[in-house]
Amino acid sequence: MPSLKDLKNRIKSVKSTQKITKAMKMVAAAKLRRAKDRAEAARPYAQKMAVILSSLVAGQSQNAIALLNGTGKTDTVLLVVMTSDRGLCGAFNGSITRATKRKVAELKAAGKTVKLFCVGKKSYDLLKNDLGGLIIGRMSDIGKKQVQYAEAELIARAVLKHFSEDSFDVVQIVYNHFKSAISQTVTFKQIIPLDTSSLDATANTTPYEFEPEEESILAELLPRNVAVQIYGGLLENAASEQGARMTAMDNATRNAGGMIGKLTLKYNRTRQATITKELIEIISGAEAL
Repeated sequence: MPSLKDLKNRIKSVKSTQKITKAMKMVAAAKLRRAKDRAEAARPYAQKMAVILSSLVAGQSQNAIALLNGTGKTDTVLLVVMTSDRGLCGAFNGSITRATKRKVAELKAAGKTVKLFCVGKKSYDLLKNDLGGLIIGRMSDIGKKQVQYAEAELIARAVLKHFSEDSFDVVQIVYNHFKSAISQTVTFKQIIPLDTSSLDATANTTPYEFEPEEESILAELLPRNVAVQIYGGLLENAASEQGARMTAMDNATRNAGGMIGKLTLKYNRTRQATITKELIEIISGAEAL
């Protein structure tokens, strides 16, 4: 049975932890508002970028740009797995890596070759043991203060470099789509070749006159679209991470409060039992005299 001193020290320790989790919750809540606003502001831009590209290529029967049409195969798939660099955010990172493992198993069962590009320390740490042989690249320290478009461009350039070397045929990004502080959805989004299946079927299909040539325009826009879609995924992830961290720290704070209550009750009962025992010993000694 723990002594009164042990119980007192444990209560003090849990209270200190509770202060930390409460502070982390408040910081995450402040960051969440900014991250949510940026993610929501970027969604229309990323969607419109894809619609514009879809409109530009509509009716153009001859185009050899690989980012648009792909390599003509789907044998090798690259998954760009986006997680955070830090933990203490509930199941945020685990949900992404578990979904990635399931996707890898599905693709392999379909006879595909799978490669991974890890963005964020946690994706590499959680995947290296089981799928380390599939990882062809990784980046970390993304969005330390807030996600920047330049960081998305760095990732896009690395992916496009591998694509130009015919390392894979299809690229999908994996991230958590932000819905609310307590709800994030793991999303797989194809960015190479350009996927127009989810776009508005009524988009403008009028042929365009290109100046300069069609290929030079698309050669500029298609790589930029890759960076834009990656940037959108990073922003969604940033908002999802802060929402998950705020929720996790709120739960931890409440659990710490419950633990403090139980320990305090145990401390009071132990203290009362000690006092009662001492009184009985005093009374018994007095009667013996």
